[in-house]
Amino acid sequence: MSIEEISKIEGKKSILIHACCAPCVCWPLEFLNEKFEITVMYNNSNIYPETEYIIRRDEAVKYVEIFNKAHNANVKIIVTDYKGLEYINKLSILKDEPEGGKRCLFCYSTRMAEAYDYAEKNNFDYFTTVMTISRQKDSQILNQIGKSLEIHHPKTKYLYSDFKKKQGMDKAVKIQKECNMYRQQYCGCIYSYQEYLIKKSKQQ
Repeated sequence: MSIEEISKIEGKKSILIHACCAPCVCWPLEFLNEKFEITVMYNNSNIYPETEYIIRRDEAVKYVEIFNKAHNANVKIIVTDYKGLEYINKLSILKDEPEGGKRCLFCYSTRMAEAYDYAEKNNFDYFTTVMTISRQKDSQILNQIGKSLEIHHPKTKYLYSDFKKKQGMDKAVKIQKECNMYRQQYCGCIYSYQEYLIKKSKQQ
């Protein structure tokens, strides 16, 4: 199902949303709240270092609380265990890949698959990811990953999305500013972190 078809849904369905951070989840929550009982899953062991992971985790938890109070909602959030070293080992074989290349595709697929498994096992009606709101990520590729995962998760449908459309990103930025939200400076993994440090040093 696509986000354009959401209005056709009768009653509230359950959905598990993979969330990478508070800035990316804020507008999708606004958009989906009317038609879905939402559970957010924060499973992002890709984030390096652990201190950055904790900052993004806490910001996501805090925003869900803010959202629930503001909208009289009951969005739940699940936080999985941090396994940073294990994740670095998985990514290391692709360490020389450029940003946006095979390493990133592996990273998207891994986290989405983990979240989708949980959705299927816990009988959610739908699953999606908020990463499609990012201007740095190709929504078509993310939706292709979702489509390929849906084949192996027959009980839980994939919700195709491009949350950046129809000024979605602009609406997200407005919410971020209103909430004085922490906005990260790099995607997440150790390799994007290293690239960020190099760029930062050149600017000094």
